[in-house]
Amino acid sequence: MAGPRVDDIYDQVKAMAVSFRLRPGDRLNEVALSKELGVSRTPLREALNRLVAERLFDFRPGQGFFCRPLDAQSVFDLFELRQIIEVAAARATCGKASDEDLRTLHDELYATGIEITGLTVEEAVSRDEAFHLGIANLSGNNELLQTLIRINERIRYIRWISMSLDRVQRSKDEHKRVMRALLNRDADEAARVLSAHITKRMDQVQDAVRHGISNIYMKGSEDISARIIEEAS
Repeated sequence: MAGPRVDDIYDQVKAMAVSFRLRPGDRLNEVALSKELGVSRTPLREALNRLVAERLFDFRPGQGFFCRPLDAQSVFDLFELRQIIEVAAARATCGKASDEDLRTLHDELYATGIEITGLTVEEAVSRDEAFHLGIANLSGNNELLQTLIRINERIRYIRWISMSLDRVQRSKDEHKRVMRALLNRDADEAARVLSAHITKRMDQVQDAVRHGISNIYMKGSEDISARIIEEAS
């Protein structure tokens, strides 16, 4: 029987990298990973090279592939870049999106993106990402959208950590305010609220990274992505 396609291997290894099932900074054992996935090393390497291009792995000549590090400065830089990208997307969406598309985004937000109590952390972050990507999609700039998708993949683990630590109500209210500004085509207000919504201070990032590293290396710790979101008090 034919082995999995490179795309399938790529998806499996990416999921392992995003969730840090492959520990940050560790050298990848290609032989062990190929056995675990039941694939040969040639398609595995092809998938890994794609992930290097997306900066989910590092490659060092003569040494091999290494899992991406989890350090506060890199995470902070990515959140800063996300803020720049999403503010630009919101401004473009206010000018380009049709009334019908904005109403559809509004309806989708209220149907699936507002109430997250009782969901897992992974499900809640996925819904949050969907709203933000919806705004980026309506900007009409596919390069902007694809860049945001790649940023989301690289910060998803930290967003899981943050979602498990933060109160829920603040995020829900800010999504409503962003959506209202988009419907009113108030680009300045959409940009202001969205910027404040996304911004992370360095101390917040450092705290999330500390919790993340503890969760990765603590033997027997629960899967952070499976934690259930509780209603804010």
